[in-house]
Amino acid sequence: MKVMIVDDERDVEFLFRQRFRKEVKEGTIELAFAFSGEEAMTILKGLKPLDIVLILSDINMPGMTGLELLKIVKADFPKLRVCMITAYSDEHNYNTAMSHGAENYYTKPIDFDRLKREVFAV
Repeated sequence: MKVMIVDDERDVEFLFRQRFRKEVKEGTIELAFAFSGEEAMTILKGLKPLDIVLILSDINMPGMTGLELLKIVKADFPKLRVCMITAYSDEHNYNTAMSHGAENYYTKPIDFDRLKREVFAV
């Protein structure tokens, strides 16, 4: 399973690689990283066939926000699973994310045990 993490903070890559190191080593998950919504779309549009099955995207990013990315991804790749991550949870962002097709909504600091259960539940 290939998962893309989209976050403008580059240290998130190290965190996810550490938290999923066992699964990466076992080959049960492959991680890809994009550091902006625009970069994520460039990567997705270049994949033939699309092999990413899940996007975990931060909401608050400069340029294209995670919510804008969600809307575009769901329009262009409707079967692609998308979950939102935010440090600043509020009802408006939650409702917007869910109404545009987000599968789940996580707040930072991320509960990686919960995240793993839900990612691998499919």
